Amino acid sequence: MHLVKKIEIIANSFELGKILESLDKSGVHAHAVIRNVEGRGLRGGSEDLDMTMLDNVYIIAFCMPDQLKTVVGNVRPLLNKFGGTCYISDVMEIRSVRCVASL
Repeated sequence: MHLVKKIEIIANSFELGKILESLDKSGVHAHAVIRNVEGRGLRGGSEDLDMTMLDNVYIIAFCMPDQLKTVVGNVRPLLNKFGGTCYISDVMEIRSVRCVASL
């Protein structure tokens, strides 16, 4: 087992390609995307995640701790410009590092 960083991003689907491109540019090549996400945001209204005529996506990816600064540097400008949110947490990976890189 080893420590990795879990990256969770919620954004509108229109920006999905740009977000995945920024993750790839950061060296994070494996991810999962869940479409049609809705919920209630921190500001209290259900409209927080509502986008007119756009669906929201939930992106989950993992990276090694030493990649995190690059990931944040590439993803933050997109979220600041287009909206969305990103959460990063520490998790334990139980597979070998080689397996993570080959996904």
